[in-house]
Amino acid sequence: MTDARKPDISLRKSPKQARSAELVATILDAAVQVLEKEGVQRFTTARVAERAGVSIGSLYQYFPNKAAILFRLQSEEWRETTDLLGRIIEDGTRPPLERLRALVHAFILSECEEAEVRGALDDAAPLYRDAPEAKAEKAKGGETFQRFMSEVLSGTPAPMRDLAGELIMTTLTTAGKDFSETPHSTAEIEAFAGAMADMFSAYIASLQVQQGRTEAT
Repeated sequence: MTDARKPDISLRKSPKQARSAELVATILDAAVQVLEKEGVQRFTTARVAERAGVSIGSLYQYFPNKAAILFRLQSEEWRETTDLLGRIIEDGTRPPLERLRALVHAFILSECEEAEVRGALDDAAPLYRDAPEAKAEKAKGGETFQRFMSEVLSGTPAPMRDLAGELIMTTLTTAGKDFSETPHSTAEIEAFAGAMADMFSAYIASLQVQQGRTEAT
């Protein structure tokens, strides 16, 4: 038996003119509103078109199905997060661990501010998560962070750096998602992010000490 065919999540065509780009932006804005109001279970192309004030035919010019709309929203969220974190951790004017602390605070705050839509997109992930486009987009953020780990743990073996980077990012994203599922005050967000940054900094410091001992023997 063959697996069910995954839906096409690519745009049918790219908006090349300002008017087309504006239409796509309107559809995506409407999609966010439908997600917030209806949730992913009641998310349909018809509801998005109605909210956007466009015909279903106009929507289908660009998005072949609801999975394509949801993936576009998710990929833009991934891209915005990657750009934000990239600007922080690639700032060579600040010490590495200071950048890591700033990254953790920015990520947790972002998770809390956009928890409703991100939660809905997580629920929709089975529609697109196995598609090559989704894997390629998600990998970009990991590549950025691994470059940072190569800097902060320079001199350590690559497998150690890769494992450390994977552990930190998995812990950050999983704990951040769980934390953001309930409302928190600014002070609570700062305390949570600070504690997590302390934990990551201590972990990295222990790896640096371990590597120093290895080099000394």
